[in-house]
Amino acid sequence: MCGIAGVFHADRDRPIDPETLVAMAAIQHHRGPDGFGWQAFDGIGMSHARLSIIDLDANRGRQPFVSADRRFLLAQNGEFYDYQRIRAELVARGARFATRSDSEILLHLAPRLGVEESLPHLRGEFAFALYDRDADELSLVRDRFGIKPLYYVVVGDRLVFGSELKVLFAHPDVPRRFDPAGLFHQLMQTIVPGTTAFAGIRQVPPGHVVRVRRRDGRLQVEERRYWDIDFPEAGGHAATTDAEAVDVVRSGLLEAVQLRLEADVPVGCYLSGGIDSCSILGLASAVRQGPVKAFTIGFDNADYDETPIAREMARSVDADQDVLRLDATHLYDHFEETLWHTERTIYNTLAVAKLLMSRHVRDAHYKVVVTGEGSDELFAGYPAFRNDLFLHGADELPASDREEWARALHDQNALFKGAMLAEAEIVDPALTSRVGFTPACLQPWLAAARHVPGLLHPDVARELTGYDPGAAIAEALDASALAKRHPLDRAQYVWIKTMLEGQILTWGGDRVDMANSMEARPAFLDHHLAERAATLPPSVRIRGRTEKWVLREAMKGLLPRVLYEREKFAFMAPPAHTDPHKWAAMRGLAERHLSPEAIASAGLLSVDGVDALFALHDAPDTTDATRNTLDAVFNHMIGVQVLHAHFVAADVPALARARARELGWSAAGAEPARA
Repeated sequence: MCGIAGVFHADRDRPIDPETLVAMAAIQHHRGPDGFGWQAFDGIGMSHARLSIIDLDANRGRQPFVSADRRFLLAQNGEFYDYQRIRAELVARGARFATRSDSEILLHLAPRLGVEESLPHLRGEFAFALYDRDADELSLVRDRFGIKPLYYVVVGDRLVFGSELKVLFAHPDVPRRFDPAGLFHQLMQTIVPGTTAFAGIRQVPPGHVVRVRRRDGRLQVEERRYWDIDFPEAGGHAATTDAEAVDVVRSGLLEAVQLRLEADVPVGCYLSGGIDSCSILGLASAVRQGPVKAFTIGFDNADYDETPIAREMARSVDADQDVLRLDATHLYDHFEETLWHTERTIYNTLAVAKLLMSRHVRDAHYKVVVTGEGSDELFAGYPAFRNDLFLHGADELPASDREEWARALHDQNALFKGAMLAEAEIVDPALTSRVGFTPACLQPWLAAARHVPGLLHPDVARELTGYDPGAAIAEALDASALAKRHPLDRAQYVWIKTMLEGQILTWGGDRVDMANSMEARPAFLDHHLAERAATLPPSVRIRGRTEKWVLREAMKGLLPRVLYEREKFAFMAPPAHTDPHKWAAMRGLAERHLSPEAIASAGLLSVDGVDALFALHDAPDTTDATRNTLDAVFNHMIGVQVLHAHFVAADVPALARARARELGWSAAGAEPARA
């Protein structure tokens, strides 16, 4: 797990400044503190900050890699699993490897198969840049679910790319300003897939290749999809018995966990009180046949604390559990630091808690943990999925039960109303047209969006006159992947394309883990397992009112009974309004970042709009569910101001150069790598 960066000029004779490459690596030192490398030729340059997990030799594993014939230049972030088998097959066909790194297999697959034809052979979480000198073509590739980040921007006659936004901003020619629509979506939580908060900067979409060619002195940029989660058309799900479905899930997850335990450093597990992480720990403990280190976050608010069930699970498999107890009132102390790493706003201080947990893991001398993210996406765990099934499901649900079950679902999740489920149903015309209904997972944030126009600075608001955030999100969803699908499949697909990639894998995953040089491996997002899960009928994902039924049955033998019988519990930190001390901590940040002077300096928000929103929160007739929504918007308002301070007002190129000097990194300090 590492950080990558690079510059690609339209003119192949234009030299690359190696010290800029070094600065771009240095500003993401947290992603790769174990060394760095750079390489440049023919108007293409790449740099790499390394976190050594496979092949710990400092020199042998240094990237970027250059192929022996100098045709390919590669910088990779992440892991390719099952690389030993692929490596052995390549060696048997005459390949000769210079390192023991999993990354090097790509340098041998690409000339034999082609870049895009190699992708079906790659399994794992990864983002990489690969330049083919013969074709004079750069490929930017992101894994199938977007577990690993990768951003790019075209500035004049060059393309700049990197693992984080700050890496792009470290290049002195990259503009640093908010995009008006991007600002709108930061304030409402849900971003448009593929976009960022900043003008001109895009993400490589999950499961995509961005192909960049030099032609006639210009860069041609093309985004191509190579994979998507493919739910079958309604009625086309696998004709499987319950026992067969259970076996598919059990065997697929076991294989995924086994692969993710492979490393040249110790591997632990994250453990909450949910079925997902408990399943991972149970399987890992069985595979390792010895105590596995299990890291748990505990909150001081009993309503949000999952420690008791996590302790029971750890005892049942004899895990070595390490519990980090967090006082929720202190989470805002680390809010600004967290935003430096997430590079987008966060609606809940769970991101801060996870940042502190990854620091705790690092201090315990662990670099790798296996996690449970992705289970809810594959097996319909979130309350929003049951809501959509109950209200929009096919004939398999008795009509008399649907509304009653939906009401019970909302009652059971009252604690999270306004965050996990909307306080009142919202129907968005564009999303309803594209999906067939407005997915419940987006409704809380569409409710938040109603507050956004009044929060914007008048100049920004004028630029966004008539802007429809629901239509922008709907337009980014592939209509062909939604057409003729079962309502539950459609709901899961929308979540995967929006909330999973834009929230869970970003500020809930990679960014806060890699902030402390710690790699998280979400076993459920193994694409082999995901492809099998997508074919399973909805009735084994949600059975009656029980979510993740097939996973419960597959893991029944290793789960404590209380967990097997427990309904899905949303894992989040207590909102600010639930505790007077936490509310005071949030207001302290607001006084600094949302003061009239700070708002005027950034030019993003409206003082009157901000004041009106706090007044609405304090009104005696405002419900707790509305306060949950407003709590999220307050975090977003503070967030955009902090992002402005971090990335617009600050001189990021100077910060990057200073960081390089502080680390002692320079172009002369690392020989260009070879493979």
